[in-house]
Amino acid sequence: MMTREENKTKSKIWDVVVIGGGPAGMMAAIQSKKRGLEVLLLEKNSRLGEKLLITGGGRCNVTNEEYDNKKILAKYKSAENYLYSPFSQFAVKDTLDFFHLRGMLTKTEAYQRVFPQSNTAESVWYTLVNELKNTKVEILYDSEVKGFIKENEIITGVKMRGDNIIYAKHFILATGGKSRPETGSTGDGFKWLRDIGHKVTEPSASLVPIAIKENAVNNWFKLLQGITLPEVKITTVQFDKKQKVSKGKILFTHFGVTGPTILNMSKSIGELLSYGDVFILIDLLPTLDHGMLNKKLQEIFTREHNKKIKNSLDELFVSALTPIVLEKSGIVADKKCNSITKEERMKLIETIKNMKLEVQELLGTDKAIITSGGVDLKEVDTKTMQSKLYPNIYLVGDILDIDRPSGGYSLQLCWTTGFVAGNSISK
Repeated sequence: MMTREENKTKSKIWDVVVIGGGPAGMMAAIQSKKRGLEVLLLEKNSRLGEKLLITGGGRCNVTNEEYDNKKILAKYKSAENYLYSPFSQFAVKDTLDFFHLRGMLTKTEAYQRVFPQSNTAESVWYTLVNELKNTKVEILYDSEVKGFIKENEIITGVKMRGDNIIYAKHFILATGGKSRPETGSTGDGFKWLRDIGHKVTEPSASLVPIAIKENAVNNWFKLLQGITLPEVKITTVQFDKKQKVSKGKILFTHFGVTGPTILNMSKSIGELLSYGDVFILIDLLPTLDHGMLNKKLQEIFTREHNKKIKNSLDELFVSALTPIVLEKSGIVADKKCNSITKEERMKLIETIKNMKLEVQELLGTDKAIITSGGVDLKEVDTKTMQSKLYPNIYLVGDILDIDRPSGGYSLQLCWTTGFVAGNSISK
């Protein structure tokens, strides 16, 4: 049974109803309310921002500190030209100003990734939730939307669980994609948009961890579970031909590999898998070419000539790698450095520069950081984020078909499109 307050909330005609309390939805609701509009935010979970709290490993990569719009928009690939207007209205500096002015300090790490100084996503969550409270946005929790109500080619309301209807003049759809469905991102919005005639590309895993085949050759990755290598070179290979090369961080897990570099390569790996077997080559020391590494090893072996080789490689990489590298090189771990032959040294170099893994598969959309697919941007006026089919619907965040890499670009897209939508609605 509805409470009196819930009945009142659902019977009035709101200026704006925002569907989805993730980052894009919260930003849109805040900005709409600041324009003097009556705003209702509908959230299907018992609290806002469930996915936000786990993003970036619980640290939340707020944005990427690239102030040149031309450079940052290039990261959004085919969507680049569509996003010039939104980013001219609200870009990276605006995002940082938003959080800094509300007391949330940030720090910038490798590859210009911006995180809260507290190192926890809860700081981002609290800043947004507190601003919703300060601006007095009405919020209904545990409110599951079932679809749109259409009258005379205009959207007038949304159907709720239990056959209730909430009416509004404008609707901002911020239901997200299909990644991490346990947080509420189950792709509901895609179905509603198809039902009213929008073209929606079926979402697929875009930034997703890679499962590695478990066999005698590959199983060394399990010995590194939980270990991160901050700077490696990763090359994908198919039919003995190099396909794609990238440098950055890799994290080993019980099922395979993940981390920003792997996530950003995952879509191309998935495409390759449809044609045949795919291998990953890991260069553990990309800053040293074969000649430089040879010289470095000679220096180590000369300086530590009486030491066992298993105790002499720590300055090159984490100690957990040493027994794996030596085994793959065919070198006895207890052998002294002064007994290592030139042939063994060459084999060691080759192993360090080409640690090989065979890909099993991409994990599913339920494990993806983001999914690709969504509403065709040709059906969206990105100056306002309005639907071109229904001018009182605004589409933001992961509901849009925009491909982007890991590194803060997804959340920046949410902040930008959420702000623009909220800022485009007038009384």
